[in-house]
Amino acid sequence: MSVACDVAAVFRINSSDIMALNKNKVLKKFYSIQEVAAMYDVNESLLRFWETEFPTLSPKRAGRGVRQYTMEDIKLVGVIHDLVKKRGMKLAAARELLQKNKEGTYRNIEAVDMLKEIRATLVELRSQLGTIIEGEEYNVEEK
Repeated sequence: MSVACDVAAVFRINSSDIMALNKNKVLKKFYSIQEVAAMYDVNESLLRFWETEFPTLSPKRAGRGVRQYTMEDIKLVGVIHDLVKKRGMKLAAARELLQKNKEGTYRNIEAVDMLKEIRATLVELRSQLGTIIEGEEYNVEEK
């Protein structure tokens, strides 16, 4: 498994998105605010706002104040995105949750995502099984 696939699995982004953003096809140490915004389909201004609301989110600054996000920063943006955008938590509640139990929050989000994937697989299997059973009943009736 390639490094891009590992990163994609951890941050729940398509590996093709990472490769499309990286012209050299090699993972970088730092990502621009435009790249991170594209990964989560949010505006750059929202990322800048989250920096003010979540003190743990503080990307490095290069010359002229250009933000450089590390993989740890991107993982935190993903957690914030999940809490605020997907689960609908208020910013204060999400900030408090991350301050009290950051690692537990990461694990819970990963567990919920895995359970959602398992559920989707089971629903698909159930529909396929229903199609198979209906097909057998149809064949029995013809005989």
